[in-house]
Amino acid sequence: MAVKYVFVTGGVVSGLGKGITAASLGRLLKARGYQVTMQKFDPYINIDPGTMNPIQHGEVFVTDDGTETDLDLGHYERFIDESLDKNSNVTTGKIYWSVLQKERHGDFGGGTVQVIPHITNEIKSRFYRAKSPDEDRIAIIEVGGTVGDIESQPFLESIRQFQHEVGHDNAVLIHVTLIPYLKASEEMKTKPTQASVKELQGMGIQPDVLVCRSEHPLTDEIRQKIALFCNVPISHVLQNLDVEYLYEAPLAMEREKLADVVLQSLRLENRKPDLTDWIEMVQNLRNPEGTARIAIVGKYTQLHDAYLSVVEALKHGGIACKAKVELDWVDSEELNEKNLDQTLHNADGILVPGGFGNRGTEGMILAAQYARVHKIPYLGICLGMQMAIVEYARHVLGYEDANSIELDPETKHPVIALMPDQESVEDLGGTLRLGSYPCVLAENSRSIELFGKKEIQERHRHRYEVNNAFRAELNEKGMRIAGTSPDGHIVEMIEIAAHPFFIGTQGHPEFKSRPNHAHPLFAGFVRAALENAKAKNQ
Repeated sequence: MAVKYVFVTGGVVSGLGKGITAASLGRLLKARGYQVTMQKFDPYINIDPGTMNPIQHGEVFVTDDGTETDLDLGHYERFIDESLDKNSNVTTGKIYWSVLQKERHGDFGGGTVQVIPHITNEIKSRFYRAKSPDEDRIAIIEVGGTVGDIESQPFLESIRQFQHEVGHDNAVLIHVTLIPYLKASEEMKTKPTQASVKELQGMGIQPDVLVCRSEHPLTDEIRQKIALFCNVPISHVLQNLDVEYLYEAPLAMEREKLADVVLQSLRLENRKPDLTDWIEMVQNLRNPEGTARIAIVGKYTQLHDAYLSVVEALKHGGIACKAKVELDWVDSEELNEKNLDQTLHNADGILVPGGFGNRGTEGMILAAQYARVHKIPYLGICLGMQMAIVEYARHVLGYEDANSIELDPETKHPVIALMPDQESVEDLGGTLRLGSYPCVLAENSRSIELFGKKEIQERHRHRYEVNNAFRAELNEKGMRIAGTSPDGHIVEMIEIAAHPFFIGTQGHPEFKSRPNHAHPLFAGFVRAALENAKAKNQ
């Protein structure tokens, strides 16, 4: 079989769910026993989203190898349960950066560097480079943006050339498009889809499958009309209605026979899928037996996508505990001593996620203190762990000015300090401590009990760490160092033993959580929140 390719593009408007369509296809193909890998090509000129504002762009997802990527890769990993890498997210910035470096090196022999063939050749090389070329697998490649965008044109031209090179049986195209419903005339309109496909055809590309987003089911008449005008078989015109829960999407697309038509187009055997595990997970999601209310206290709450993986990991914890997780979004910048109790007293658990910069950190410190004093389950992630340590140093160790030197460079008690290898760093992009690092858990800790093993791996994205000068004192006063790097130098996890559940981690466990096997920290946190809710009700 060697490598087969499936490209996923979008038309009419952005935000149609190309990423979920691609991820759903990946899950359905894996359920049929095929090896799957996924890539996202983003048209923006940034090298990666690492320096982009989360409120504008959403979260930065980090892979095991330390690549800062678009949040769609989080969906890919959660759906196909595979760890992706640096080859899985390609931007226009990376493409041009690579071509310009080659030009400076003299690789083009003095020739004029142009979009065709130099940029398109570089893009095609990334298609080929997704994984080992001799491996039997299906590569699913999503192109960000919308057909018709100027910045997407080189990617679409590259797809045209690539299909010509590898043969149409080896590279097919799914086009996700919109069928709007006009309420005044009570009609569904196919013209935007026709126009989008016509634009693709004008570039020399013919879609093989159309996935139509619509608010109402497609009638046979509409399917026939789309098939006729867009030059595809009627069986390849599929509807994609909204689903109540995100993880129902693969099951909805299985009913539409998405994987069947893709395998038919690729001339591959259509095997019987095994979706037992996924169906059971969705049933647990749909039929919770309890409810846990979690307050997420963060600085980017204006856009919930800024904490997308955290939200999904909490859902996974809920699925594992057969519970519904209800979220209260708390803007840490607005949190103060006057509104603290009113804002947080209904929370069964408090989570403080990661972030950068000074804004909103005093509110995070108040939230950590409230959780500690009132014995409310607490999970602090990255900055959330650091602020819990600052709070403890101020109110238990008695250092009123304790802080992170990121937030107050003049503090006399810098309980959080700059990592030594970060001191000479000037560029912000791609220079954090990034990717998967090992952590050794302390014997008899709650953490080792949750994970069930002594050594774990978590993904990281930070520049500051716990100041070792304060470790002994924190330990003596009841904040346990529950996990460190193998050499014992870097504090990776902390917990308070005299508390129902108070854990902080320097890593980002949300990136490794999956809907059908929740991350142990999130499963444990939601379980503790459920127990807290039951105790309050009694």
